[in-house]
Amino acid sequence: MAQTYKKATKKVAKVMHEFKGGMLHSGSKKGPVVKSRKQAIAIAMSEAGMKKPAKKVAKKVAMKETYKSPMAKKKHEAKESPRKKKMEKKMGRPS
Repeated sequence: MAQTYKKATKKVAKVMHEFKGGMLHSGSKKGPVVKSRKQAIAIAMSEAGMKKPAKKVAKKVAMKETYKSPMAKKKHEAKESPRKKKMEKKMGRPS
C-alpha cells in the first residue's frame, strides 16, 4: 500500500505542477486550460486513482436552542401557517 500511495502522490504533484505552469487542460490537450485550483485537485486525484476527502458537515442545532428569549419561542409557536389554517377549516376542525 505504501508503494501505491507514493506513486499517487507523485502523480498529484505532477498534475499540480502543470496547473501552476498553466499547462493543465481539462479533458484532452485540446480542452480549455484549467483555471480553478479545486478543478485541478479533482483532476489530479482522478488521475492518481485516489478518493476525494469527505467534507465535514456541521451538526444541526435544535430549534429550541435557536431562540434567544422565551417570548420569541412563544411567538413562534403561536404562529400557524395559512395553509394549515385552511386545511383545518376545510376539515371542519376548530382552530
